[in-house]
Amino acid sequence: MKCGELMKKRLIDVAMGREKPDLILKGAKVLNVFTEKLEEKDVAVCDGMIAGLGVYDGDNVVDLRGKYLTPGLLDAHMHLESTLLTPVQFERVSLAHGTTGVICDPHEIANVAGTDGIDYIMQLCEPLSMHIWFNMPSCVPACPLEESGEVLEAEDLAPYYDKPNVLGLAEVMNSVGVIDADEKLLRKITDAQSKGGIVDGHAPFLSAKALCAYAGAGVQSDHECTNAQEAIEKISRGQWIMVREGTAAKNLDSLIPICTPPYCYRAMFCTDDRHPEDLLNEGHIDNILRKVTAKGIHPAPAIKMATFNTASYFGLKGYGAIAPGYHADFTVFSDFESFNVEQVYIDGRLVAENGKVTLQKQDDLPDNPKILHSFHMQEVTPEQLAIPKIRTFQRVIGLKKHELLTEDMLIQPTEDGKKNGGINIERDILKAAVFERHHNTGHVGVGFIHGYGLKSGAIATSVAHDSHNLIVIGTNDKDIAAAANAVREMNGGLVVAEHGKILEALPLPIAGLMSDLPIEEVEARIYAMKAAAKKLGVSDDIDPFMTLAFVSLPVIPTLRLNGKGLIDVEHQQIIKVTF
Repeated sequence: MKCGELMKKRLIDVAMGREKPDLILKGAKVLNVFTEKLEEKDVAVCDGMIAGLGVYDGDNVVDLRGKYLTPGLLDAHMHLESTLLTPVQFERVSLAHGTTGVICDPHEIANVAGTDGIDYIMQLCEPLSMHIWFNMPSCVPACPLEESGEVLEAEDLAPYYDKPNVLGLAEVMNSVGVIDADEKLLRKITDAQSKGGIVDGHAPFLSAKALCAYAGAGVQSDHECTNAQEAIEKISRGQWIMVREGTAAKNLDSLIPICTPPYCYRAMFCTDDRHPEDLLNEGHIDNILRKVTAKGIHPAPAIKMATFNTASYFGLKGYGAIAPGYHADFTVFSDFESFNVEQVYIDGRLVAENGKVTLQKQDDLPDNPKILHSFHMQEVTPEQLAIPKIRTFQRVIGLKKHELLTEDMLIQPTEDGKKNGGINIERDILKAAVFERHHNTGHVGVGFIHGYGLKSGAIATSVAHDSHNLIVIGTNDKDIAAAANAVREMNGGLVVAEHGKILEALPLPIAGLMSDLPIEEVEARIYAMKAAAKKLGVSDDIDPFMTLAFVSLPVIPTLRLNGKGLIDVEHQQIIKVTF
């Protein structure tokens, strides 16, 4: 017999009781995702696969009587880079919270370093126990108005579809390009489909004929819905919905109606962007399960959304269920209320127990100058930020609480605002600037933001989706320049500054996106920076860094700012601002 046949024979023998399993999980309340019922069964495992459910005997038995056994949890869409952590550090925390697999879009690091960035993060993921699948970034840059470090065309992505851990094409953010039948974008979609890959979407508010065109082009999902009506329309047009609950964007409350039949059978959970402090203090997909069941949703369909639905959508055969012939990936919960994770198994191996991974891995960062020295820009001066005296109405980016969407506000400046170049702290109108940092073009976009709350100083970050140029918001030009220069000198990072001095900082040397520090130290520094930001007045409803990171992304309505200036997202135009 060939190797595959021998493995099948052994699985059959174990299932029939003719041979002892490698592992028996004894007497747990097993969630059957097909019937959405609990079964008190033994689960027999051999060669990393589930052989059978029933009554089994063997030498390696784990008593799980009174515990709840589910398939391993899956995150349907996230960016490893947006955790600010290396993959090893991300695994340390998320694995302990029951996550056995994630589907990643490496478009953050790809926007900085192209295919070198994709290869780099794939290399960092190789030692992990967790299943890491990738979708290739469709929008590098996100749209023609972006200023990314690299540009990836269809021919750059095509070779990756032959890799076994690549599932398809990641979020197609340029919905306008799809609707306009942009040839280059359609080629990316058809290339992925020709290899049997899925195509993820990103299209807030898309509706009616435009939605038909987008879905008809082959875009199969969306994670940008902010209300149930929008989500239901997209489901009715054949799309799947990823219910997002991350650090910056929290859409779960608004989308609770689609966590019930019949909509829940076309829905799954994702985090998109999740910061270290939230991973440590709240958890990962287990946190979503706690929230959704607290809203009255039955645990069975909720867990199905977190496991089988995700695997089904992505075509991950043999994942997402506890059934014969499936991978032995399990999460053991104490109950279906607190969703406290007691044990985690991947391919039949215990990989986490009582909040700790069983095998501590060490980071080994390859030396790649393109990744580790990614800042190419001159020193910032306050003079670059000066604008003429405001005489007319101000076009202001209005932030929304717990959302990525912004408002396009037209505000008549007061006399104080005119004197201060448009800044009016009392009215919460602050200056923002975006500096192109990849090609040393010297491009600087300057605008105004309302809703951030800062009363003094400046805050800067090189995590600025999706092109990841340097973005700063502040109450005066001197502090904006000081914060920007501190990030530049660190080759990327987060900074809080006041009176020309740096109060707190977190270096992000990996492409200006990720730290090389342990998660506990990253979390401690972020905590200190957020405390400093709050002390300087940042609103309690605002995550000072995650919110700022999305201000420059010109594919999420309504108004954005990048190195080219203010962007009208709906019309994909640079707004000519007169003062």
